[in-house]
Order: sequence, then C-alpha cells, then structure tokens
Amino acid sequence: MRRSLALLGLPLLVLAGCAAPGADPAGPPAAGSNGPSVSGPDHRWEAFAQRATEVAEAWRPGPAWRSGYVPLDEATVLAGDPDFNDETKQAFLNGWYRDQIDLPGARPADGTIRFPDGTLRVPLVSAAEAYAQLDQGDPPPCEGRPSTPGPGRPKGGPTIEPGPDGWVATQAPSPCVPLTVTGVTLGSASVRTSRGEAAVPAWLFTVEGLRVPVARLAVAPSAVGTAPEGVAPSRPSDDGVVAAADLRAVSGNRIDYRVGIGACDGQPTPLVLERDDVVVLGGGVVRSTGPCTMQLVMKPLTVTLKAPLGGRAVLDVGSGTPLAVHR
Repeated sequence: MRRSLALLGLPLLVLAGCAAPGADPAGPPAAGSNGPSVSGPDHRWEAFAQRATEVAEAWRPGPAWRSGYVPLDEATVLAGDPDFNDETKQAFLNGWYRDQIDLPGARPADGTIRFPDGTLRVPLVSAAEAYAQLDQGDPPPCEGRPSTPGPGRPKGGPTIEPGPDGWVATQAPSPCVPLTVTGVTLGSASVRTSRGEAAVPAWLFTVEGLRVPVARLAVAPSAVGTAPEGVAPSRPSDDGVVAAADLRAVSGNRIDYRVGIGACDGQPTPLVLERDDVVVLGGGVVRSTGPCTMQLVMKPLTVTLKAPLGGRAVLDVGSGTPLAVHR
C-alpha cells in the first residue's frame, strides 16, 4: 500500500516489529544557498529539490514578520534545565498545575520585547491570566496518588481547583501529580521569533521540585502576530519525500526536527533547502514493498546549516507552512 505526504493526517501511533526494507537510502544532501545536492545514482531526492524550491519561492510573509512580534516557539518555555523526574515531566507536558499563592489579577504596564534589530513595546497580561493559560487541568485519578478525602478532593482523586480544571482522563498508567506553583515574578524569556532570538516579557512561575522557573509569555494576544499560511506544492506525489512535522530544537545552525513515516518504511534521510531568507525541511525514505499497517511513526532528524538560522523561516516541504518548536 502506497503512502504520500498525507501520512501526517493519520493517527500518531508507533508500531514496533515491522521489518524495514533492505535497501539503504541515499546519503543526506549538502546544505547550500541554492538548494540541496542530489545524492545517489538514482537521484532519489530530486523530487525534494523541486518541491522545496516551489515552497521557498511561494513564501511571502507580511509586514508583521519583520516589524512586529511573531513568536515561533510555544508560549510556555523553561528557563534552563528543570531536572525533571518522570512525574514532573509528565505534569509539565500535560499542563497539570496547582497554585499555592495569590496570583495578581491586575495587568502590569506595557513591556518591551528586545530583538536583535531593535525593540517593541507591547501590552501584557496579568499573572492570573498567564496562569489560566498555563494550567491545562488536573491529572486523572491513578495508582499511587493519595486517597485522603477532603474539600474538593474526592476519595482517590486529585484536588479539583476553580476555573477550567477537571480530570482530563479516567485513568493513567503511572502515578501522576500536578506541579505546585509557589511564586511568580515578571521577567523575560528567550524566544525564537520571526526577527530572530528575542527577550520577551514573561511571567516566571517558581515550581516546587524544579530547578528553574516555568515561563509563560506575557504578551497580550492583541500584540501577537501569526505566521502567514504557506503554499503547498502544486503536485505532491508518492516519491519517497515525507513532510516535516515539527521542530524539536534550534541552536545556531543546527535544527532538530521530526518527520512522519510509514511503520515499515526505511530509516529517513534528512533533506534541507537553505536560502538566504528561508529554510525548507523534509525527509526521504525508501518505501516498503510488502503489506504493512497504516500507523504513522515519528522519527527525529538533524540538519546543520551553513549559517545560523537567525530570523529565517523554517518551512515544511509538504504543506509550505512555517514550523514551530514543540518540546
């Protein structure tokens, strides 16, 4: 069964035990200002070069891309290494919090975003508003949690807090606890934006058991720009080119990202088109020839650019849309 870039619409399930085909994929292309080199005698990734060029040439960001604030990271970031254990990592990834302090409801004065090319004054949200965005609910009842009943705490379940909190599932496979917020201050966080790495006003929540604060960006929604929609290639085909799903990390000229491949496909090869104003990412796989289930497997890849990414957009070769960092 053949699969195309539409694989990204399939459920995200990992299937172990499928045998990969014996053929090895062609080596990764060298990054360059005009496009990727094509490796291998069969020019297997020529389709990527054509498709990535089409995506890059269709990229037309609006004025806000260079003059406003368009974040390319998630709004919740960590100010360093938190030294997670299994429970705190699970709570952070799911947004499980409880507060042990009074959260100020008044909005502070306007703040300043500091870009490499200048500054921008922006309105801010209150600590209470930021916490409401940060907190995604309570963990579900699960084995290992205290079962002492009390006000707002049914026997065997977590504390129920005011607001949107509630059980987000009926059962969890391991002990789960919320992160306890013990303090909050207004500071800043380093964020990747369309104008490069910027220092953005953020509420810094001190969390019990973590070495560093959890930062929630404090810029009011009215001042947050959105990335323009990309333009997908005109003629996608099943030629072994797969889309980039998201970015895992950006550091200087190194980009860690993920692609979605079929459960029985070969190990993906990182593919990149690097230009002065844009970078296009994808992957190449050798398709399996036998029958296989339609699960999607996410695979990590890394590329090293010729120059630091800076404020360049990173686009997905499958959809043409900008990619953001998801941790």
